[in-house]
Amino acid sequence: MEIRMNLEAQRQFILNGNMYNDLSDELVEAREKTVFLTNEYNASFGKPAEEREAILKKLLKSIGKGVHFEPNFRCEFGYNISIGNNFYANFDCIMLDGGGIEIGDNVLFGPRVGIYTSNHAMDAWERTHGACYAKPVRIGNNVWVGAGVHINQGVTIGDNTIIGSGSVITKDIPANVVAAGVPCKVIREITEADKTGYRP
Repeated sequence: MEIRMNLEAQRQFILNGNMYNDLSDELVEAREKTVFLTNEYNASFGKPAEEREAILKKLLKSIGKGVHFEPNFRCEFGYNISIGNNFYANFDCIMLDGGGIEIGDNVLFGPRVGIYTSNHAMDAWERTHGACYAKPVRIGNNVWVGAGVHINQGVTIGDNTIIGSGSVITKDIPANVVAAGVPCKVIREITEADKTGYRP
C-alpha cells in the first residue's frame, strides 16, 4: 500500500535526494500554484520594484534586496529558491528547483538561462510512472552566467566566475575562472590583467 505524504513531507523527501513520484497530486497542484504566481510576477513588469519583490517573496524561499527578473520567469515550485542581493536575470529564465537552488550576491544571468535540479529515472517503466530524483545547485557571489546556459543538477559554481554563452554545465566550476563549452570546462583564470580601469 502506498503511503501518502503531504507537500511539506514530499519537499523534504526530495531535498534528501530520494527517488520521488513527480506525478503526485500534491506536486502537480504545487506546480500549478507556481504557474499562477509567476504569471502574476511577469504581468507586474513596469510596476514599482517593491510591488514586484512582494510577489517574489510569496513565490520564493528567500530573496535579498534588488532582485529582478525580466519577463518571462518560470520556476517549478519556487519554495526551494534562495537568492541574495542585487540579482538580475535577463529574459526567459527557468529554474526547476526540486533539489534546491542557492544564488549568492551580485549575480547576473543572460537571457534564457536554465537551472535544472531534477532528473528523470533511467529505467523507462520507472520514468513513465513519475520516478525522479533531485540534487541542489549552488551559485556563488559575483557570478556572471552568459546567454543560453544550461546548469544541470548537483552543480556548484564558485565566486566571481564567468560562464560563457551556450554552455552546458554538468560538473562543478571553481571560483575566479572563465569557463565555457559543452560540456562546460575551465578556459582560464580571471587575473588582475582583466581589469580595464573602469570607474562609474
